[in-house]
Amino acid sequence: MTSEDDRIAAELAEQAGQRLLDLRASGGSPDDLRKAGDRLSHEFLAAELAARCPGDAVLSEEGRDDPVRLSAKRVWIVDPLDGTREFGEAGRTDWAVHVALWERGSLTAGAVALPAQGQVLNTAEPPVVPATAPGGPGLSGRGLRVVVSRTRPPAFLERLSELTGVILVPWGSAGAKAAAVMQGKADAYIHAGGQYEWDSAAPVAVAQAAGLHASRIDGSALEYNQPDPVLPDILICPTVLARPFLDAIGQARAAQTE
Repeated sequence: MTSEDDRIAAELAEQAGQRLLDLRASGGSPDDLRKAGDRLSHEFLAAELAARCPGDAVLSEEGRDDPVRLSAKRVWIVDPLDGTREFGEAGRTDWAVHVALWERGSLTAGAVALPAQGQVLNTAEPPVVPATAPGGPGLSGRGLRVVVSRTRPPAFLERLSELTGVILVPWGSAGAKAAAVMQGKADAYIHAGGQYEWDSAAPVAVAQAAGLHASRIDGSALEYNQPDPVLPDILICPTVLARPFLDAIGQARAAQTE
C-alpha cells in the first residue's frame, strides 16, 4: 500500500531533479554547474523535509552529519545529486537524485529520479522488472551485463568477466546503475571500493520494492543509519541470479589474491 512517505520521496526527488535540469540548461562551466547543483538540490531537499517532516532526522551527502540521527526513529537519507561528474558533462543522462526513508532499522520508502531520462523510479509505484532470460545454474555462457563504475571499478570484476563471460558496462551514478537493472538494461550492478549510505539507500529501497536482490558482495545485509555511514560495496540483481553472482564474486576475489 502506498504511504504518504512513498509519495513524499517521489515528489521531492522529481522536484529536485527539475531544478537541476533548469540549472543545467542555464549553462556555465562544468565545475560551476557541479558545485551549484550539489548546493541547490541539497538546500531544496533539506528545506522541504524540514517543512513536511519536522520531527525526522536527515542524513545528506552535502549536509553536516548530526549525531541525533542515531537515536531517531525516522531518518531521511538523501543524495541531492548522485553522479555529480556526469551532471557536469553535457549530454549525459546517467545522474540521479536519491531520497530514501529509514525507519527503525529498515528502508521503508524511496525514490531515484533520473531527471535527464524523464523518469522517477519509486516505492509508490515500484518498477516492473523484465523477466530474466532462462539459462543454466551458473553465469557462464549467458551473456549477462553488469554495470560498473566508470572511474573506479574493482579489480576483481575483470577476473569475474574472465571466469564467467559477463559483460562489464561502465556507467555513471550509483542510482543510474541500479536503475539500469530495474529497467532490464543490465542484469546486475556490482560495486566495491567505496560508497556511502546515501549512494545506495534510495536505489536499494526501490530495487527491493521491485522484488530484486540487494546485499553486500559477501551476501550480508546492507545496514543503514550507522554511526559510520561508509557502506563500501553492493550487489543488485534479480533474486534468481543472486546466488550465482555471489558465488562467482567470491571466486573472482579469491583468484585476485592468489
